[in-house]
Amino acid sequence: MEHADLLVIGAGQSGLATTALAPRHGFARPLVLESAEAPGGAWPSYYDSLTLFSPARYSSLPGMRFPGEPDRYPTRDEVVGYLREYARRLPADIRTSAPITSVTRQDGVWEVRTAGGGEFTARAVVAATGDYGSPYVPELPGRVEYGGRVLHAAEYRGPETFAGQRVVVVGGGNSAIQIAAELGALAQVSLAVRRPVGWMPQRPLGRDLHWWLKHTRLDVAPIRRLLEKVPVSVIDDGRYRGALQEHGVEERAMFTRFTADGVVWGDGTKETLDAVVLATGYRRAFPYLTGSGALDGDGLPLHRGGIATTAPGLGFVGMEFQRSFSSKTLRGVGRDAAHVLARLRRQYA
Repeated sequence: MEHADLLVIGAGQSGLATTALAPRHGFARPLVLESAEAPGGAWPSYYDSLTLFSPARYSSLPGMRFPGEPDRYPTRDEVVGYLREYARRLPADIRTSAPITSVTRQDGVWEVRTAGGGEFTARAVVAATGDYGSPYVPELPGRVEYGGRVLHAAEYRGPETFAGQRVVVVGGGNSAIQIAAELGALAQVSLAVRRPVGWMPQRPLGRDLHWWLKHTRLDVAPIRRLLEKVPVSVIDDGRYRGALQEHGVEERAMFTRFTADGVVWGDGTKETLDAVVLATGYRRAFPYLTGSGALDGDGLPLHRGGIATTAPGLGFVGMEFQRSFSSKTLRGVGRDAAHVLARLRRQYA
């Protein structure tokens, strides 16, 4: 077995930020295991037109500025390129194509195994696989009857294959709006939501929303329980709302069930559909920690601020509202990584 003082699971934004900060906290050369063929986490698998809602100046990881004009909104491919260059510069051992199968603790040491037969031990482990590895597909009545195309936003790439079709996008968040807006140019689209879409201006009073979050310190405020109850709002400078209106994308209350060739809306109207896109988000999942004692009965981490409360030497980075509003964002993972690393080091001081 190979040994490392610190083993980081995942080479997405959370894992890379953790790896970059590790030497400052006494972990000289961390070992990083990534399931994909290259660093970048979930970013390479997002739809082609994805654009950040945070400007480049607020989209950097520790120690490396996001390139280009700071007030522009980077694209998916720019983020992927940035993360891979960031990984290339790190003084760390990053191993790709190494999906984790188990993480267990024996005699005070973590034992980590990969699908390819790799075996590692570590004094400390950071699970940095984030919230985007497990697409959430809700159970919808009649789904098995429906003969049309149903896909999650994680499988959606672009609008071309939907040209001329009747499509419903399920969801009311940023991704649902972006997808519906671009589909509307080529297809007949409706947005199915459980509550009306809330809109948040991108630049209130002439300043980007992220500037306000930073300067009011709401971005880092420890108000997780309050923020979890805030309804989802779509950040927009007017382009997406305008596109929905221009293309006639209607917002409708969620349909009640599927039929063999479509759906039934709340008023009893049946409609034939060609496709349904589920922009229903993701669910936190750490299957490799099953049996480690670090998860509750629902498979969710038992933690406080990213430090496991039932498994010494284990930390988490990249979870939504882990410590603040920005915990799972490019701009927020560095703060949480520093917090977790400092506390893991104290456990071995």
